[in-house]
Amino acid sequence: MDNTPSTPGKFKMEKGSYFHRPRWHTSLAKLAFWSFVFLGLMFIFFFRTPSIPSPSSLPTDHSRRSLRTYNNFGAAWEKRVRSSARIRSPNGVSVLVTGAAGFVGTHVSAALKRRGDGVLGLDNFNDYYDPSLKRARQALLERTGVFIVEGDINDVDLLKKLFEIVAFTHVMHLAAQAGVRYAMENPGSYVHSNIAGFVNLLEVCKSMNPQPAIVWASSSSVYGLNTKVPFSERDRTDQPASLYAATKKAGEEIAHTYNHIYGLSLTGLRFFTVYGPWGRPDMAYFFFTRDILKGKSIPIFEAANHGTVARDFTYIDDIVRGCLGALDTAEKSTGSGGKKTGPAQLRVFNLGNTSPVPVSELVSILERLLKVKAERNIMKLPRNGDVQFTHANISYAQSEFGYKPKTDLQNGLKKFVQWYINYYSDGKKADQ
Repeated sequence: MDNTPSTPGKFKMEKGSYFHRPRWHTSLAKLAFWSFVFLGLMFIFFFRTPSIPSPSSLPTDHSRRSLRTYNNFGAAWEKRVRSSARIRSPNGVSVLVTGAAGFVGTHVSAALKRRGDGVLGLDNFNDYYDPSLKRARQALLERTGVFIVEGDINDVDLLKKLFEIVAFTHVMHLAAQAGVRYAMENPGSYVHSNIAGFVNLLEVCKSMNPQPAIVWASSSSVYGLNTKVPFSERDRTDQPASLYAATKKAGEEIAHTYNHIYGLSLTGLRFFTVYGPWGRPDMAYFFFTRDILKGKSIPIFEAANHGTVARDFTYIDDIVRGCLGALDTAEKSTGSGGKKTGPAQLRVFNLGNTSPVPVSELVSILERLLKVKAERNIMKLPRNGDVQFTHANISYAQSEFGYKPKTDLQNGLKKFVQWYINYYSDGKKADQ
């Protein structure tokens, strides 16, 4: 195809050859005819409208694979969007939840729907971890009346279409490329989702009239190499220990910019090691459970000089209450059609449990719940972005919307283990 003329089916012939060699003219005419037919067939084959591929057939490059949107924008599709986003309580709000098929997104979407809010999900169902778990969460939400649109937050046309159909009062932005260690394998996916995707969403939101209030997921990872504990929102966050943390810190600065210029109301939530039913398989508590049951050794990291590695494990139900509290206290944006009319609310909160637990104790609790002795492999903490400890100061969230975690690690892991065994029993996937 590289040697094909710029105008398919047409060949330039010298004038002399045309007038003085009629037999060559006939041959060239035939050649042109069959060339035209051949190129026409090639055009039909290569440029015909492709059938919509299944998610499993998408390329594995996380920075590119999610840009295609799998929606037809037909009347039936729009009806599902409107129905899902319909407010069913007197004081309800309409919320677009990005990352709705994710761990936190599923629980938040269900909680909003239960109390009568209008909820529409958006998720690209990428394969960072097993997509079947995301599909199972999707099925769970569909039974509650939440429709998840399959698409990418970098798809401007899709986002504009959703806002055209529904005048969302709020956005709960939970879509992101998660995981600290994976950033060393695929850094582009973090820039694509956590920075470019966030900017794209804010660009669309700033142009809406009225603009929605936005609550979005930052991370406790922004505290990076900070050694002052517990971590407070006033502490420095300019020493990220991983690319993931750096992209979340960039998100906080981007949020400040869009708040300052366009009057968007923005609330960032720094989650501290969220765990529970329907969780992420890349989290330690999840794959520890899997490997203990399979009789495999599990890595227990320790810091320099045998230092303890600890995390402020926060149960999913507590995180959900924090998300809803932040959303309910979010003030309206002050911009209109991309123009700021006054100062707008800008906040960031820690959502943690305030009780760091050594990872070794996490394993001990799992051993008791599973009734299986774990084979522990003590290893040095690698230089892959992991930090030695996390510990949240939650006084700001307590004062603003009464955030108070209620679930300790023992009880939270008990609920997770019950879900895990039920979901994976006999190789079958349970719904609850």
